[in-house]
Amino acid sequence: MKRSSRVRIGATATAGALSLALITGCGGESKDSGSDSSAADKDSSSTTAAKALSAAELGKLIIAKGDLDGFDVQSAGAADKFAASKDKEKVVDAKCAPLAYVLTGFAPGADESAYVNRMVPEKKATPTPTGTSDEDLDAAMNGLQDALDSTMTIVSLSSYDGEGAEKTLKSVSDAVSGCASGFTVSAPGQDTEKFTKVVAEKASGTGDESVAFAVTVQAEGDTGTVHGEVVRHGSTVATYYSLNLAAIAGEKVTYDIPAELIKAQAAKLK
Repeated sequence: MKRSSRVRIGATATAGALSLALITGCGGESKDSGSDSSAADKDSSSTTAAKALSAAELGKLIIAKGDLDGFDVQSAGAADKFAASKDKEKVVDAKCAPLAYVLTGFAPGADESAYVNRMVPEKKATPTPTGTSDEDLDAAMNGLQDALDSTMTIVSLSSYDGEGAEKTLKSVSDAVSGCASGFTVSAPGQDTEKFTKVVAEKASGTGDESVAFAVTVQAEGDTGTVHGEVVRHGSTVATYYSLNLAAIAGEKVTYDIPAELIKAQAAKLK
């Protein structure tokens, strides 16, 4: 590998790290306060009387360490939030706000009663250089590229009273179809994030109804794709947002939201 190639990979690592901090926008737990749908077959009276769960109850239901091999489960730090709150974000245009919220670490709905999330990266070893020769550096940088080619998923649960969860799923579905040409989101003290394309993807079909999508994002001069899925389980909404550091930094990488992760979280919500 030429030294210029190592520089490119180093830039990839830097851009990926910056994108992870800016786009995931993870926060901690809140205080209480195409799509694939089977909702039409459900009795609407059950959602009308739905009662939201508390943050403590959601905390017991969200995926945890030991629930799934090959993945780590970490708490999301409040310091990494894209904005202090949803009302501090400016989304252009407004109908795309549910997608912007998913991509900046907030619940997709407008009136959730409680919200919790977790960072769930794939487990991959980070290489440590063993020498200073070109061969040693090549091996280390190749290992770094392999480590960057891993998927980080933000898993969140939010809960709603009455028909709030159903309305949330509809708002996400409407945003996927209505925001095909993209949107931007900004917040005080943050660079504007530009998402240039939204396309519907095949949803997992878990829960009562689900919506999946892919979003093209511009970061550090490169273009990459991130994936999202929002699933309703009664009055609770599960959100999955996956990104690959190498893909965000412009490398040609094919990946998706890990199906086994969605399956494991869905099992805890049954």
